[in-house]
Amino acid sequence: MQEALPLLSVENLSVGFHQEAEIRTALHDISFKVNRGEIVAVVGESGSGKSVSSLSILQLLPQKTTRYLTGKIAFTTSDSKEALNLLEASGTKLRSIRGSEIAMIFQEPMSALNPVFTCGNQVIEAIRSHTGVSAKDARLKTVDLFQKVQLPEPELVLKKYPHQLSGGQKQRVMIAMALACEPSLLIADEPTTALDVTVQKSILELLTNIQEQTKMGMLFITHDLGLVRDFAHRVIVLYKGRIVEEGSCDELFANPQHPYTRALLACRPILYEKGQKLPVVDDFLGDKPVNKQLEEKKPAEKDPAAIEEGTPLISIRSLSVWYPKKRRFFGQPTEFTKAVDEINLDIFKGETLGIVGESGCGKTTFGRALLQLIPIQNGSIRISGVELTELPKRNLRRYRKEMQLVFQDPYGSLNPRIPIGEAIRETLQVHHPDLPTATQKEQVMDLLKKVHLQPEHYYRYPHAFSGGQRQRIGIARALALNPTFVVFDESVSALDVSVQAQVLNLINELKAEFGFTALFITHDLGVVKYISDRILVMEKGRIAELGSTNQVINQPTSLVTKRLLDAIPGRAEIFAK
Repeated sequence: MQEALPLLSVENLSVGFHQEAEIRTALHDISFKVNRGEIVAVVGESGSGKSVSSLSILQLLPQKTTRYLTGKIAFTTSDSKEALNLLEASGTKLRSIRGSEIAMIFQEPMSALNPVFTCGNQVIEAIRSHTGVSAKDARLKTVDLFQKVQLPEPELVLKKYPHQLSGGQKQRVMIAMALACEPSLLIADEPTTALDVTVQKSILELLTNIQEQTKMGMLFITHDLGLVRDFAHRVIVLYKGRIVEEGSCDELFANPQHPYTRALLACRPILYEKGQKLPVVDDFLGDKPVNKQLEEKKPAEKDPAAIEEGTPLISIRSLSVWYPKKRRFFGQPTEFTKAVDEINLDIFKGETLGIVGESGCGKTTFGRALLQLIPIQNGSIRISGVELTELPKRNLRRYRKEMQLVFQDPYGSLNPRIPIGEAIRETLQVHHPDLPTATQKEQVMDLLKKVHLQPEHYYRYPHAFSGGQRQRIGIARALALNPTFVVFDESVSALDVSVQAQVLNLINELKAEFGFTALFITHDLGVVKYISDRILVMEKGRIAELGSTNQVINQPTSLVTKRLLDAIPGRAEIFAK
């Protein structure tokens, strides 16, 4: 009996890009297979070649600059017993395969969905273009798909535009679109990046259930090795465009062979105590024995346990932020969405307060309200005894230098036309206009050194930096005025585990040097466990739980905290340690 062909077979694939009169190789002779009914995870950091390999399958890389140097990509379509080499397929054949035989869930749904069409229209179009069914039948199937992916009120979502949905809901629309034509192979490229752990868990469960029902093959791309443990059948580890390790989940997690694989497992913040320096990938790939290096990374001194006995830097009383939900004919609001509802809280000098919660709980709104970046409905915000809500705008400006924000998306917060040194110096120009230009530049270059960048980076533009470097630039800009209070808004949520470890180490170093108080907003309980003195859990605009890190993690009292803890990938193994 002839052995069944694999659904997808990538053989000795090498891919390069034509840049500056030379070809730079991104993938080096990689080979792997995906069988029907199998989930294969491809894991690695940014630049490892994960997305290049997945986009090569569907021939979505730019034709002008991409060079397929060696190898082939064989795919067995549902109506054929012979494998088709996708690298040699015609444009017409590829268009018939994309979306119907092979579907893809992209990393950023807001970029992948068209903002000027409703979510329903976009899925209906995908169904009709491949199946030719009537508009009525396509609409009925779209509603059914929205129900399967557990979107609330599918009929209403059908009429909504992408910007009207949350991150998790947009991702579910993308999944519905990908599954619309019942593909044989699903490629999921970082489908849960930057989503909170409960949404992440529900999306992974959803994908797994659908995969089991349809017996399709799945190629799951991610930078988080811990994420795939509970649902992938096999794991492929990519490093600098090469496969360094491959095996079943059980084998790989029980006994990782390559130092890079061990590094990806060991760099997760949740495995370490607060103040302990996190290992990074270079620690495992260097010449020095890793055990010796980790022994030298001794924990810093612990902060005092009784943090509440200190002096409050910020006192918040009855803080509420409401947004109009419904209006009368002449614009008078009749109903409100209570994004932040009657919050009472003290933030103490020198502490790091972590705020965690599910998407839409109000944590980002709360952080921005403290900085007076959005209007509040009512309440009091005092910093060092000064009531910010009563200050005129011109007087509020002098307090702005005391309160700074590090944004979630550093690239979006930097002007692409201004060198990063000038972007940082701009804050000094605004708040210290009498300071000589040469002195301002000197201070900026000194700050770049402190965030582990080079002085010559002063003249480079944002696009020339990696995601981790841009995050360091954002931190440097926030610290340029030596603030007393810094809000970190999801500042490490989309970073690779090793880059995330570098940035968290940097925050700890700078906090020890500058002595600022920090509010750390995140959806990642692993990060908040590592970085925070106290944890505040929010739900529907209110405080669901507040306590010391150990208390909230080890003895949670609220249902939302327990739900967040239960959703952490590999929780049983992590907390057993």
